[in-house]
Amino acid sequence: MRDEYLQAARLKIDDVNILVNVVSRRVKQLRQGHRALVVSLEKLSFEDIALREIIEGKISYEIPTDAEMIARMR
Repeated sequence: MRDEYLQAARLKIDDVNILVNVVSRRVKQLRQGHRALVVSLEKLSFEDIALREIIEGKISYEIPTDAEMIARMR
């Protein structure tokens, strides 16, 4: 994982735990065959692709409300 991508992504998602979860979920999707939302002339790891997608604003996240969390548990 490239440090410069990680630092730039932290400017978009400052909570490290959320950043790890977003990257992890996206890496799983990429490994399942989903297409990358960014173009690169060099070979990037799935982690770097996910970080670039965050940096370029191609993916984001939402924190569910308490009511949404309760509804999911039912």
